[in-house]
Amino acid sequence: MRIPSDLVRTIRDSSNLAALTGAGVSQESGLRTFRDKLESSSEAEKPLWAQYKPEDLATPEAFERNPSLVWEFYAMRRLKAGEVRPNPGHIALAEIGQRAPHFTLITQNVDGLHQRAGSTDVIELHGNITRVRCTHGCGVFTEWIDSPGGVPDCPQCGAKLRPDVGRFGELLPHKELEQAVEAARESKVFFSIGTSGLVQPAASLALMAKQAGAVLVEINPEDTPLTPLVDFFLQGKSGEVLPEMVRRVWD
Repeated sequence: MRIPSDLVRTIRDSSNLAALTGAGVSQESGLRTFRDKLESSSEAEKPLWAQYKPEDLATPEAFERNPSLVWEFYAMRRLKAGEVRPNPGHIALAEIGQRAPHFTLITQNVDGLHQRAGSTDVIELHGNITRVRCTHGCGVFTEWIDSPGGVPDCPQCGAKLRPDVGRFGELLPHKELEQAVEAARESKVFFSIGTSGLVQPAASLALMAKQAGAVLVEINPEDTPLTPLVDFFLQGKSGEVLPEMVRRVWD
């Protein structure tokens, strides 16, 4: 992948960088996307939740109807996230965080792979599947709690716990969204990486950055609705493009 020289110069001259990552980045680690279902050799071997659309499980109403079913679905996702490793794209983003004067990493992913690669202070718009929180608002617990009896109870109030992951119909966490908007508007170069550009409000961040004067860079294997608006479209996998960009800019 050839990184344009004018983009290299722009990044070198910019004191404030920001990036938004989506499912495509984690897909390169072998992690299937949210809507993918677990494959098995026969219908009889598939778990009960595989009979449902993921969108029908990732809602507050689904958890109210059948918390054990939903818990099993998220437990599977957590297990799969733990089985894969950060890829060169994750590692390159961690390197940018170490080398750039100021870099903000925003992600729509919930798998924690950015942190495992070495990134710090990641803004997680959709939460993190390795955490749980109380359904009654006691707080967030940093370790997943397994319960042989099904859905575990909050150790403080006894209400049911839920994965600390955003669900359809829920607002994004206010603090994280504010931080992401501020980072986008203050950035001089904004990267949109491995995201479809369709999921709101995260998809608006790139437009906010451009409207505020940032150079907009997209890294994706395929065109997206954002592509016609960007200043640089680097077509390819983030695990290939990002390491080369780091090498060109900082080595």
